[in-house]
Amino acid sequence: MLIPPTLLEADTLTRLIEDFVTRDGTDNGDETPLDTRIQRVRRALDKGEAVIVFDPESQQCQLALKRDVPKEWLQELSE
Repeated sequence: MLIPPTLLEADTLTRLIEDFVTRDGTDNGDETPLDTRIQRVRRALDKGEAVIVFDPESQQCQLALKRDVPKEWLQELSE
């Protein structure tokens, strides 16, 4: 299930993005400042290039590139 970023409180969205950009294996030697990485993810969400995926079974949210989610999920988001 996809969650529009606008449905999350600002603090919740920020924590989700921070978790994503600080996760093990996400920096790959990249020394880009944390604030810059957070802004990149925010822009991707704003542009619709990234989406928030919620798994009801595990009650977990994660970020994904739009191209990596099933097309039917994207249709549900636009309805």
